[in-house]
Amino acid sequence: MNFFTSTFSKLTEKPWLAQSAGTFDQGVIEYQAGYPGKTALKFFIAVVTVIFFLFSVTYLSRSQYADFQALGGEPWSPLYQPLWLWVNTGWLLLASLSLHFAVGQVSETKLNRLLGLLTLGVIFSLFFLFGQWSVWQQLYLQGFSINSNPANSYFYLLTAIHGLHLLGGLFALARVLVIFSRKVKLDILQRSLVLCAWYWHYLLLLWLFIFALLTASPSTYNTIAAWCGL
Repeated sequence: MNFFTSTFSKLTEKPWLAQSAGTFDQGVIEYQAGYPGKTALKFFIAVVTVIFFLFSVTYLSRSQYADFQALGGEPWSPLYQPLWLWVNTGWLLLASLSLHFAVGQVSETKLNRLLGLLTLGVIFSLFFLFGQWSVWQQLYLQGFSINSNPANSYFYLLTAIHGLHLLGGLFALARVLVIFSRKVKLDILQRSLVLCAWYWHYLLLLWLFIFALLTASPSTYNTIAAWCGL
């Protein structure tokens, strides 16, 4: 009789109900606390990457037309030695590093250092945006306006979109500073800060790609276009 009772109990067992309510609730809490922000950021980065990839394909395709005059690669090109773009890259690198190190300063004993690194991240980002604007002004004064050459149009377009994304990131970083000022739990502050640091690292990598694309030589465009069958 005991054998049949034990067998019936095994057959009707529902292991998914054996998990205690406390364990289930903890899982839900951990999911809600950690993953929605990361998932949203990953989705957003994927969308932005696709947009810039499509712009890059059209740029390479447009480079094969006779009226396309590359901005770099030749001694007479305005971006043959893009010193100011390198300087701006340095500003963005410093901003990314500031946020990276700020993540490691989220503790009760390092709040002043954390605030200092966040402030540096904002300042370096503003320097980058101002530097990009200065490069725009230099190109315009040299006669490379937005509608005088397809390469010029792409330069203004890609740098403007990248700058707008960085400007949006600054608003997100301002939210982190508000969280910091309200003295909320440090784990909440750290989660928001980690997302900002990831976003800045992504913008730095994206800018390096745009930089290489816009300053390449005509022969490089022809080679890549031939590989891609454009």
